[in-house]
Amino acid sequence: MKPDLQTRTAKARGAVTNAASRYDRLSRHAEADGWAQDDDLPALRTEVSVERPRSLISYNRSPDLPFDRSINPYRGCEHGCVYCFARPSHAYLGLSPGLDFETKLVARPAAPDVLRAELARKSYRVATLAIGTNTDPYQPIERDYGIMRACLEVLEACNHPIAIVTKGTLIERDIDILARMAQRGLARVGISVTTLDPKLSRQMEPRAPTPKRRLTMIRRLAEAGIPVRIMASPMVPALTDPELEAILEAGKNAGARTASWIMLRLPREVSPLWQEWLSVHYPDRASRIMSKLRDMHGGRDYDARWGHRMRGKGAYAELVQHRFKIALKRLGLRETAPPMRTDLFRPPHTDSAQLSLF
Repeated sequence: MKPDLQTRTAKARGAVTNAASRYDRLSRHAEADGWAQDDDLPALRTEVSVERPRSLISYNRSPDLPFDRSINPYRGCEHGCVYCFARPSHAYLGLSPGLDFETKLVARPAAPDVLRAELARKSYRVATLAIGTNTDPYQPIERDYGIMRACLEVLEACNHPIAIVTKGTLIERDIDILARMAQRGLARVGISVTTLDPKLSRQMEPRAPTPKRRLTMIRRLAEAGIPVRIMASPMVPALTDPELEAILEAGKNAGARTASWIMLRLPREVSPLWQEWLSVHYPDRASRIMSKLRDMHGGRDYDARWGHRMRGKGAYAELVQHRFKIALKRLGLRETAPPMRTDLFRPPHTDSAQLSLF
């Protein structure tokens, strides 16, 4: 029997549809017309366009974030994690947070030059720079563009502290730089592991490395002396949260020093995309998962208030946090890492007619 329209999904992609963004006045919806159709939709090819950013460092004043600035070498992410809270950012480009987010990517090759100029400003005040908080800097196209590596070279040259979040194995290519920076207290890395089940991971994160491969990344980084955090994120109630302790233990055994967790977040267009995914892959659990999420957000799919959005409120959220604390104590993991050094920072040199005295 041929699958109906609702169960046909693009190969190796996370989102089920390419729904219009919140800025589009028109939307498109596919309907079966009764004609025979193939079992699968054709593979979607990744398209990459190039952008020259006017600025690279983004600042935030969110009190529930441990950083106030970040950079993103790329827009969109080919890993295709269906739950990614960054998907709505693609709407600002006039693209869909659905399949467009993972197939129509934007590379920023001039990012290292723009970053160097921003760090050289007299007004710049150093603080830890977060990388990978929106889209993964080590997604597959980094192999071709090398933008992240070039940014690291700029940051290492001026002794700027960095905190990286990634799922991408390409970070192993840059262990040489990261190890040198870590020796000076200037680098740490967070590796997110959502589940240890390779089948579930493949469904949720179709182009990300397997859970086992991510644990190998942790081991290799830790062996190089780079502090690593195991990030059990996002935890999905009634789907992945039973694995919390196992994920933390696997990270600890691989060499992680610190740990964290975040509950599944469904801002803006992510909620309908997630619910479409559930209806295809886990229809028997969909109502239970959404019920628990709504219980944690006052009856809504998501509550974006600071201090609330990351973990929700209520008995279920408190239970997960309690389990996390117990696991930390048992495993000897820490929730907070030592502060990064900022006293070594030296602004980069820029082209100037006046020679430097030092």
